[in-house]
Amino acid sequence: MATLTNALRVVEADYINYRRTWRGRIISTFLNPILFLAGMGLILGQLVDRGQGEAQLPVPFLTFVATGLIAATAMQTGFGEGAWPILAGIKWRKTFHAIVVTPLSVADLVNGILIWGAIHLAFASGVFAVLAAVFGALEPGPALLSIVPAALGGLAFQAAATAYSARLEDDMNLTNAFRFVIMPLYLFSGTFFPISQLPDWLEPVAFATPLFHAVELTRKVALPGVGAPVVTTVPTWVNVAYLVAMITVAWVLAIRSMRERLQK
Repeated sequence: MATLTNALRVVEADYINYRRTWRGRIISTFLNPILFLAGMGLILGQLVDRGQGEAQLPVPFLTFVATGLIAATAMQTGFGEGAWPILAGIKWRKTFHAIVVTPLSVADLVNGILIWGAIHLAFASGVFAVLAAVFGALEPGPALLSIVPAALGGLAFQAAATAYSARLEDDMNLTNAFRFVIMPLYLFSGTFFPISQLPDWLEPVAFATPLFHAVELTRKVALPGVGAPVVTTVPTWVNVAYLVAMITVAWVLAIRSMRERLQK
């Protein structure tokens, strides 16, 4: 109980900071989903739906893309929360050094960061899900349920990014990670097209990516009963186990990395 209370102190601090900066974040939170859904879904979707022929998806392209983007946007948000803010707290602002000289431990700090991250991810995913329902891409009920798997995937990326960022001296590697890891995942994890359309040698690579499991799980929740090629035959429990395992391993590594950095 004391550990949770300490972690919630960190959550409280993040909430206070968010109250001061939410105006700058809220624009991207609402604007990005609208632009994605309008551009990739409505405009491109009409062309794709007309030109699919025999390869036609069993759901509209807008629906397919919306479910993928809910998970992919959570991935991008989670990575962002675990990247530059973590490096800032360690190297530039040094707020984390101040925190760990209080009764709060490094574990409390990391736990608080991830709890707040889960809250933020749920909100961001919720905005996307509601807008997807407004655009007619998803039914309101399943859309809201999709928040859970999307936030789970985003949290996996945030935990991994936190463990990685805690070991860096500058943000050059974060920029490279975003450019060469996060962005390509949009293309090779089933976000915009079924992974069955990838070359045979790339399909196993897609199955191994965390975004694939987040997208797959989000689609299974948001589109109950849908089959191939929208989702694969990978069991749901495998998707969940993959993301939970990633969060657990990354959480342990994040605490270790943060402890080595802040207490050396």
